[in-house]
Amino acid sequence: MEIKPFKAYRFNAGVTGNAGDCIAPPYDVIDAGLQEKLYSKNEYNIVRITKGKTEQSDNEKNNQYTRAAKYLNEWLAKGVLKQDSKEAIYAYIQSFQLGGRKFKRGTFIALGKLEEFGGSVKAHENTLSGPKADRLNLQRATAAQFGLIFMLYEDTKKVADKLIEKASAGKAVVEFTDEDEVKHQLFEIIDKADVETICKMMSEKSCVIADGHHRYATSLNYYNETKNPNAAYQIMAFANILNEGMIILATHRLVYGLKGFSTEKLLGGLKASFDITEYKFDTDKAKQQAKKKMLEQMKKASEDNKNAYGIYTGDGAFRVATLKDSSVMDKSLADKSKAYRRLDVAVLHRLILEDLLGIGEKELAAKTNLEYVKDTPNAVDNTIGRVDAGQIQAAFFANPEKMKMIQMVADAGERMPQKSTFFFPKVFSGLTIYKM
Repeated sequence: MEIKPFKAYRFNAGVTGNAGDCIAPPYDVIDAGLQEKLYSKNEYNIVRITKGKTEQSDNEKNNQYTRAAKYLNEWLAKGVLKQDSKEAIYAYIQSFQLGGRKFKRGTFIALGKLEEFGGSVKAHENTLSGPKADRLNLQRATAAQFGLIFMLYEDTKKVADKLIEKASAGKAVVEFTDEDEVKHQLFEIIDKADVETICKMMSEKSCVIADGHHRYATSLNYYNETKNPNAAYQIMAFANILNEGMIILATHRLVYGLKGFSTEKLLGGLKASFDITEYKFDTDKAKQQAKKKMLEQMKKASEDNKNAYGIYTGDGAFRVATLKDSSVMDKSLADKSKAYRRLDVAVLHRLILEDLLGIGEKELAAKTNLEYVKDTPNAVDNTIGRVDAGQIQAAFFANPEKMKMIQMVADAGERMPQKSTFFFPKVFSGLTIYKM
C-alpha cells in the first residue's frame, strides 16, 4: 500500500489549553450524552465539527455541516489549529488496562493512497448508506479529514513497531487520558531515513480496514466526485496485527419490539440446531453466579472453536446456546466461504436473528428491532438491567471474533455483518487533521 508523510494541522495548546481536551472519540460512538459532555469540555473540541448538534431551524444554508465549516475556518484564522512545519509520520500510542492486565498498542499515522476495495485494501464489514451520506456532506463542506481510518497489516519483522518505540523515547506532542482510562500519546517521526523505512515496508503490504469502513468509502466517493489530487489520500492509523495490544472485544445483540415474542417460542426454535444449557437463579447472589457460569461456558466454547451465545430474557435463567453441527451453515449459506460460515456473527444473524426472529436485511437496514452493544466493562450488567426493566426482550451475548477469521473472510473478498468487531481502544479524532 502506498503511504506518505504529511504536515498535519493540530490543536495549538497555546490557544486551546490542554490539546487533549479538544480530541474526541470517532463520531459513530458519540451519543447525545457524550456529545454534550464533549461540547462542555472545551470550546474548541473537535466534536463541533465531526458530530455537531442539529437544530430545529436547520436548512440547506445553515446546518451542522455549514457550522462545521465555519468552526474550521474560524479556528484556522485564530490559530486554534496550526499546521506542523515539517512533514512527519506520527507515532500514536494507546496504553490501557483490561481484565487486570496492562496493554500498549502502537500505531503510526500517515496518508494512505485511496484505492477501490479488493486490491491492497480489504474491507471486512458491511456498510450502510446513511452514515456514508452524512460523512460525504461533512467532507463537501470542509474539504478536510478529521477522523482516522484504522488499518491492519502484518509484519513479522515489526519494522514500524521498533520506530514507534524509538519515537516514544522523545517528548509527546499530545498526551491525555480519556474517560475509559486509556492514555493517548502522539509523537513525531520526522527523520527522513525512518520515514522512508516505514513507507518502503508498507509498499509491500496489503491492509484490512479494522474501523472506519464508512469513512473510507466516503473518501473514495469524495475523490471520484472532486478529482482533487489531495483527496486521493486519507489520514490513516496503521497497526501491526502482531502487536500485543491488538484487542478485539465482542459486540452483543439486543432485540426489542418483536410481535409475538416469547422465551418458550425462542427456546423451542433453538433446539433444532443448538444445545441449550440453562443456569437458573432465585436470588441476587445466585444470579451473579449463573451469569458467571454462562460467560465461562461461552469462553470455553470459543476456545474449542464452537459457536456459542449467552441468552438472557429475564425469566429467571441465563442460557448458553451452542451450535450442534456447523454443517447446517453449509446449507444455509452455501454461497459464502467456509470461513464466513464459521463466524459467530454469521451463525447468530442467520440461524437466530433471521430464521427464528425474522430480523433480516430489511430490518437491519431500517435499524428496527435490533440494537448493538459493545462489550465495555459494564455492558453485560447494564444489558441485564435493561432486560429486567422490560426495555429489551432478549439479549444475545457473543464472543469476540478471532483475528485469523477476520483475515480469512477479508481475503475471500467477503464482508462480515455490520458491527461484527469491536477493536479496543478506538482511535480518536482530531489528533491530526488533513486539509485537502
